[in-house]
Amino acid sequence: MKSVSAVLRSMLTITLTVIVAMVSAQTWADNDDKNDDKNDDKKEQWDKKEHQQWYKKGKKRGQGYELGPRPFYLVEDMEPSKLKEKLQSCEKGPFYKTDFSIGHRGAPLQFPEHTKESYEAAAEMGAGIMECDVTFTKDRELVCRHSQCDLHTTTNILAIPELAAKCTTPFTPADPVNGTPASAKCCTSDITLAEFKSLCGKMDAANPAATTVEEYLDGTASWRTDLYSTCGTVLSHKESIDLFKELRVKFTPELKSPSVEMPYEGNYTQQDYAQQMIDEYKEAGVPHRKVWAQSFNYEDVKYWIENEPRFGKQVVFLDSRNPAEVSSLTAMEQLVADGVNIVAPPMWMLVNLDAENNIVPSEYAINAKAAGLDIITWTLERSGLLKDGGGWYYQTTTEVINNDGDAYQVLDVLAQDVGIIGIFSDWPATTTYYANCMKL
Repeated sequence: MKSVSAVLRSMLTITLTVIVAMVSAQTWADNDDKNDDKNDDKKEQWDKKEHQQWYKKGKKRGQGYELGPRPFYLVEDMEPSKLKEKLQSCEKGPFYKTDFSIGHRGAPLQFPEHTKESYEAAAEMGAGIMECDVTFTKDRELVCRHSQCDLHTTTNILAIPELAAKCTTPFTPADPVNGTPASAKCCTSDITLAEFKSLCGKMDAANPAATTVEEYLDGTASWRTDLYSTCGTVLSHKESIDLFKELRVKFTPELKSPSVEMPYEGNYTQQDYAQQMIDEYKEAGVPHRKVWAQSFNYEDVKYWIENEPRFGKQVVFLDSRNPAEVSSLTAMEQLVADGVNIVAPPMWMLVNLDAENNIVPSEYAINAKAAGLDIITWTLERSGLLKDGGGWYYQTTTEVINNDGDAYQVLDVLAQDVGIIGIFSDWPATTTYYANCMKL
């Protein structure tokens, strides 16, 4: 038999071996993270160097992005001011891609949202970051769609009988006698990815007075257009990643709240859903520094911060809470303590009117910046014509909004006084123009 001392020496040797192995494993993991960060740094430096070289060549040759007539129309529509003079001085460009300009579902002022054509249009307008709202299909594949249950208004699904039959709620015509509007409810979770890919994207709209499917699908607002809405190419989330890489833009996916009960079919949890979205960027080799994952669900935000800390650094908390309850410095500092670095409330939460009816930063904006938070906001050019005060997105500044050019007055306060780092727009050329003129 071995002596007691020999047994103890043997146990000590085993223990030390285990400890060394654990330390080595942790060191390897730490080094792996550092190597990834170094590789990301090199890639980031290369991207910047390449862009700077392209910019200099473009500037010398008078090249750049073609923004179309809208930004110039908005500037001319402004009331006389120093801001108008400044923006007029930039009319000859040139204009270049900027991360300040974020394509909200692409360029849905004129193109069907979340379609290849809409994203390509936004890229042509200089949007440096693009949004894919993420939801899932019946076979748990991720797709770009603003809501899990919006297919009846954003696609032609109701015009395809075999797919319309699978909708959660079939089309019901309007009943003028009883005052009942037309209705339907078609969800991505009603169909498979292959079936989803067979759809055509259209402008998001429906005619509540419709008595036929054709009338129901023909409801586009007068200030939008169906000119480019023949058959928009719908995309899976993976396809959007490939497209954005091809367009050389960055990524801001939003994890949409499921319209079905979670866990889906008993075993697909919210955490699975949140992780799947991040995994698709990792599988595609997209550096975490080029991804701004978003959610209105604070639990999603915390999940990414805790479980995907590298992506978590740029997680965006979409904040639609009551500003009266969450605007204090203490509330903002709590977000920072939880690991949040970026908040994204709607525009109206960031501005107010002072006693002289000047547009000024709100308490929310002031305290968010004081706490060290970066701010992104949404959504410019989502409101239609601004002649009647701008509606929901301008509700804290309605008294001074009376023409489309006022959008630039609000944007200027958001950029210069609030200090936002980016803004979503339904027509990114507008924000690209401003950002280039102001050298943001």
